[in-house]
Amino acid sequence: MNSVYNGNITLSIFGESHGPAVGVVIDGLPPGLELDMESIKVEMDRRKPGTSKLATPRQEDDQVQIVSGVFEGKTTGAPLCGLIFSKDTKSKDYSELKVKMRPGHSDYSGNVHYRGFNDYRGSGHFSGRLTAPLVFAGAIAKEYLKEYGVDIGAHLKQVHNVYDDSFDMGGDLVLADLRKMRVPTLKAGVDKDMENVILNAKSAGDSVGAVIECMALGVKAGIGSPFFNSLESKISSLAFSVPGVKGISFGAGFDFAGMLGSKANDPYYMDDDEVKLSSNNNGGIIGGISVGSPIVFSVVMKPTASISKEQETINIETKVNTELEIVGRHDPCIAIRGVPVIEGILAIALLDAYLEDKKWD
Repeated sequence: MNSVYNGNITLSIFGESHGPAVGVVIDGLPPGLELDMESIKVEMDRRKPGTSKLATPRQEDDQVQIVSGVFEGKTTGAPLCGLIFSKDTKSKDYSELKVKMRPGHSDYSGNVHYRGFNDYRGSGHFSGRLTAPLVFAGAIAKEYLKEYGVDIGAHLKQVHNVYDDSFDMGGDLVLADLRKMRVPTLKAGVDKDMENVILNAKSAGDSVGAVIECMALGVKAGIGSPFFNSLESKISSLAFSVPGVKGISFGAGFDFAGMLGSKANDPYYMDDDEVKLSSNNNGGIIGGISVGSPIVFSVVMKPTASISKEQETINIETKVNTELEIVGRHDPCIAIRGVPVIEGILAIALLDAYLEDKKWD
C-alpha cells in the first residue's frame, strides 16, 4: 500500500491537508517505554506551521491525541494511534486547482493515478501536512533510541546559494544545540544569510530549495543488513516518503566520483580495545551495516512548487493551455520545517534496524 511502511515496526499514515485530521498507526513498538510527552511536543513544535515569516502562516497547534497503544503513560505493545486535528483550513484558495495543474506539484500525476477522485485541497494526501505524523512517529522512535545512547540532529547545509559548513565526520558536536535554532546551522551568521535569501524569494513570489545534512551519534557497529534491507535502503526509502525530497547521499556521497580509493577508504585503528575509523567518508555505513562511526547523510529538497508567480500550465477540463497564479499559504522554503522530519525518518529507520538486530540475541 502506498501509505504504509513495513518493517519490524509498521507505520500507516493517513489523512488529507484540509481534512479533519491526519495521523499515524505504529505497530510493533516494544511495550513498557514511558513516553516523554514534553519531548514529543518539542519535536512537533519544530515542524508546525505559522511560527515565523519563513513558514506558511497557516496556524495549527499540531497537538497529538494518542487514542491507543499507551496506558498509564507507557507503551502497551499494541498498535499506537496518534491523531493530529486540523483547524485552520481555507479550501476556497484551492478551488482553481481542481482543473489547473500546478507545475512541479502532484496535481496532474495524482489526478491521473486516482482517476480524478483525489482531494486536491491543500494538496490533499500529497501535502507536507502528512509529515506531522512522521515527526510524531520519529519522536517516539527517538524515545526508544535514547535507551541505546543514540542522538540525532540535523542542519541546513545549503539554502539556495548560501552554504553552511559540513558536519565534522568525527561527530564532535552537541546536536541538541541545533534543535534549538529556528534555522539550524553550524557556522555563525549563516542562518541570517539563509533567512534573507528565503525572504527575498518570498517577496518575489518565488521559493528556494535546500540541502539538509543529518547525523546520528552513538550508533553501535553491526546495525543493518546487506542489499535490500541495508541501512541505506531503510533511510532512503523513508527519506523519499517526505514530499519535496529529490536526492540523498551518504558520507562523501557524489564526491566519491572524484576521489582515489586510497583517500576514499576509512582506515581502521585500535584505541585500547575499541575499533575506530580515522575518517568517515562512508557516513558510518559500509556494506549496508553500521561501523560505529556517526551516521551522516544529506537530502536535497526542491523549491516549494506552489508559488505566486504566473506560470504556464494546462486546464484538464477544457484541454487548453492556460496560466496559473497560485494563491493561498505556502512555505517559501519547505526545508526549514523539513529538518525535524528528516531527523524523524532517520530515527524510525534506526529503531527498525535495532529491533532487527535484537533478533540475533
